[in-house]
Amino acid sequence: MTWQEIHRFDQLLTLEINSWDSPVTDPIWQFFSDKLVWAPMYAAIIALLVWKLGWKRGLIVLAGALLTFGFCDQFSNIIKHAVQRIRPLNDPFMVASGLHILESGGGYSFFSAHSANSFGLAFSTFLGMKLTLRTHDTPQAPKWLKAYGAWMFFWAFMVSVSRIFVGKHYLGDVIVGILIGSLAGIAFGWLASKASRRFA
Repeated sequence: MTWQEIHRFDQLLTLEINSWDSPVTDPIWQFFSDKLVWAPMYAAIIALLVWKLGWKRGLIVLAGALLTFGFCDQFSNIIKHAVQRIRPLNDPFMVASGLHILESGGGYSFFSAHSANSFGLAFSTFLGMKLTLRTHDTPQAPKWLKAYGAWMFFWAFMVSVSRIFVGKHYLGDVIVGILIGSLAGIAFGWLASKASRRFA
């Protein structure tokens, strides 16, 4: 299958998903797609890390999350400028086919930094806390951490899917972003847990 065939298939799948719009759900997708609205949640995560792990171990896991963010953002920019895939909302075929657009913007589409960052944050903080807290006496994650993980992965999923509904990304952009963010989050979360147990 050629790149053109993959791209057209991705366009059609994206149009199908994007067509599931309604006046009720549109504000939800805009809400999850907005970076600034989640600032209080990020502050709460920092507070939770310090509260549950102590300031030394908490800051080490936080550093792992920041490294995940930095990696995902920079890698996304490199790939975007290398591939130069036009965003759906700027693609004449997508617009002419009835793409539902809730946001404006330029730049390139592949891959979704929103998806990579959200899943990277979810994995790096959840895994970082889980592995840091794990001992021979308490091998299972505590209930509060399971609740935290459930919320973070739900949030990451909603942020990722919202990028399709607002018209900013293709389905393929989102899937690749999720995979890269998840791998980066697992790697940096694991490294942070090792460092926190060794140095703190």
